[in-house]
Amino acid sequence: MNYNEENSLFGSGCACYASCFLLRPSSKSLVMGLWISLLSALISSFLSLVFLSVASAVILGRRRRRKAVGFFHPYTNDGGGGERVLWCSVKAIQEDYPDLDCAIFTGDDASPQSLAGRALDRFGVRLLRPPQVVHLYRRKWVEEHTYPRFTMIGQSLGSVYLSWEALCKFTPQVYFDTSGYAFTYPLARIFGCKVICYTHYPTISSDMVSRVLQFNSMYNNDALIANSVLLSQCKVVYYTLFSWLYGLVGSCAHLAMVNSSWTKSHIEKLWRIPQHIKRVYPPCDTSSLQMLPLERSVENPVFISVAQFRPEKAHTLQLEAFALVIERLKQDSSSPRPKLQFIGSCRNKQDEARLQKLKDRSRELNIDNYVEFHRDVMYKDLVRLLGGAVAGLHSMIDEHFGIVVVEYMAAGVIPIANNSAGPKMDIVVEEDGRRTGFLASDKEEYAEAISKVLKMPEPERLAIATAARERASRFSEGKFFDEFKAAVRSILTLKTSPKTSS
Repeated sequence: MNYNEENSLFGSGCACYASCFLLRPSSKSLVMGLWISLLSALISSFLSLVFLSVASAVILGRRRRRKAVGFFHPYTNDGGGGERVLWCSVKAIQEDYPDLDCAIFTGDDASPQSLAGRALDRFGVRLLRPPQVVHLYRRKWVEEHTYPRFTMIGQSLGSVYLSWEALCKFTPQVYFDTSGYAFTYPLARIFGCKVICYTHYPTISSDMVSRVLQFNSMYNNDALIANSVLLSQCKVVYYTLFSWLYGLVGSCAHLAMVNSSWTKSHIEKLWRIPQHIKRVYPPCDTSSLQMLPLERSVENPVFISVAQFRPEKAHTLQLEAFALVIERLKQDSSSPRPKLQFIGSCRNKQDEARLQKLKDRSRELNIDNYVEFHRDVMYKDLVRLLGGAVAGLHSMIDEHFGIVVVEYMAAGVIPIANNSAGPKMDIVVEEDGRRTGFLASDKEEYAEAISKVLKMPEPERLAIATAARERASRFSEGKFFDEFKAAVRSILTLKTSPKTSS
């Protein structure tokens, strides 16, 4: 090819290339249509592959369903009342349904033997046999710090992803959620599982929406939002949408056990399946506390506060109420000087900073000589401290149940609890017409209740402590086992025949 021919061809190529940009409008539309059609085909193919993969996994899972109860409890080392419910539930099923295996879906590095040992050592629950363990490796998707904003919806959708991992690895006949991940229930039903849950508290409630509408700044409503009408309205829309979704997924449960009257009323309103909701009080280990003598030293009366150093526990309110009492006592030199003991644990650096602020606040209020802080105490030391206290403070608003209040009462410690939710509706109520404690809402009411206990004659204090201890017996492990077994019988008898109780 000579230079002229090559140049001619090059020129022709450039002309063709340029023509692509000089097409008539109709030609441009044709090219754009082709690209859109190609992109649509690729997206459709991808979605088809995803659908087929999901469908095949579900079909395979349904075919491989095990004769077992799978407990979805990603954190088996939280050490709280939720973990006690888990192990007592496992034991109850092992006792009445020996042919049903129990499997634990957990993100912790644990073995069947270590979990059985933990149930015994930490909670005194002796399992009949170690449970199976299904390890989960995507737990970060349900952790709070993964979602700095829109935390509720983020954790809820993350739980679906985590339960997908769980059900693909092990598909039980009965899916039992003991951690409050309601968004996993539709997926469990798709896998052919019967769905049971034990709900400690609703993920969202009408009270949360009301606080936003009233522009109240609290631990779950940032001051920036509370001080802005626009942001508050946006948050109400977000909460309303989430409430609807929460109700939709929660209604997929075949049986929902709840831990208190307060929780029951909210779950019934949100999930709209009242016939499938049963109130089963959580198991409280009150046996050792009930052995403590009711007589206490009143020369230097001790008030106790047992709770993790978390924002919702409202420790500052207790400090300020106690300072108010001390200020009033300065006018009466004959009255004994009380002491306030804070007992709790810190989960992280934020809790440690919160504890330090409490110590600083006690100095600002000039009551640091009357206040003690005990961090991460052993259980035997906690029992000893409870055995020396005349009254116990609790100030969390809308505590769904309030196990610590029950522990106060079992130990013979007169409770002074927040006038809301579980303590108000279920725990600090009259026992055969006798007072079992006090309820308070603000600093002045707490101070008034503390003063009443200080001025109370010893016979009256013993009468209240006795009635409170009797009331606490209604929340024992034995009561839990009876009510739990009665509740699950309608579901589990569809899978197996229960063992005849002696």
